[in-house]
Amino acid sequence: MTSISSASAAFTGRDPGNRLYGPVPDVTEQSGYTDEHPARVGFFTDTSVCIGCKACEVACKEWNTLPMDDSHGVRDAIGLSGMSYDNTGQLGANSWRHVAFIEQSRAVDLPMPTFGRPGDDRQGSGPSVSGCGDHDSTAKAQASVLNVEALSEFDPQTGQSGADKQVRWLMSSDVCKHCTHAGCLDVCPTGALFRTEFGTVVVQGDICNGCGYCVAACPYGVIDQRKDDGRVFKCTMCYDRLTDGLQPACATACPTQSIQFGDLDELQARADARLATLKDQGVETARLYGRDESDGVGGVGAFFLLLDEPEVYGLPPDPIVTTRDLPAMWKAAGQAAAMMIGVAVTAILGSRRR
Repeated sequence: MTSISSASAAFTGRDPGNRLYGPVPDVTEQSGYTDEHPARVGFFTDTSVCIGCKACEVACKEWNTLPMDDSHGVRDAIGLSGMSYDNTGQLGANSWRHVAFIEQSRAVDLPMPTFGRPGDDRQGSGPSVSGCGDHDSTAKAQASVLNVEALSEFDPQTGQSGADKQVRWLMSSDVCKHCTHAGCLDVCPTGALFRTEFGTVVVQGDICNGCGYCVAACPYGVIDQRKDDGRVFKCTMCYDRLTDGLQPACATACPTQSIQFGDLDELQARADARLATLKDQGVETARLYGRDESDGVGGVGAFFLLLDEPEVYGLPPDPIVTTRDLPAMWKAAGQAAAMMIGVAVTAILGSRRR
């Protein structure tokens, strides 16, 4: 019988290299599944085409029968966050998908025509020629400045002074990252968290004892406890739908294909091509987040294409799995214990001699 463990392979003996971070050839196989297991699946979220419709949030709540809550996680309460249209606020035990709304603005100078008498702004030319030239130059300048859809021309950190503003919305549907090295798995004492045959990370609510260790172990702050019973909940990537050959509810409901689901390798290649396209179009701020398998969590199963710094979206710039330094910590603790034992033995022997 195949033995499936909820902990990382380094804790089960299946990884002789004791890899607690960095790339892993096949994380599903190291979790105890046979060679015939399905390919690892994941999400690629392209925020450049997200329209903030929140269809993914609604689909997630409906399929998983999640209770209604406000932006503070209070169940059965309708509340306004005061943060534009984002009334979910953040990921939580009752909100496994969260569409963030980030409003950015910068001041610009709009070249407006004068409001004096006709001909007052002429500079030695005939009225027909000067008027036409001023009108054309003004129209071109306005068209250039007001083109807020051109991502390559918008940088909220720079701009000229003026009373008018350019505004753009950055929208991104956040979700559990289903990390390669998942700290929540490593610290769970009951096995309530386990890695599925698809490489995803799932919580079994009927086994969770509410200790909360996994909450502190998540570098993204995704997993959360319900205040009424203390158990933790998070995105399962619709594990029940995957076993039936269906896509997760959020990806199925997304109207713009901002949320793309499939084999992780294929999604990574698709993301690389999309990033190259945006770069060629002049969107220099575009970047992939969670794509690098050499990062602090060994890459993730749900990664993103962002149009600004990760911190703008509320994402940690350099996430590190909290169990990465366990070997060094245990080594230091062992050395300290040995030193204390040595001091105690020395003291005992010295007292006997006296």
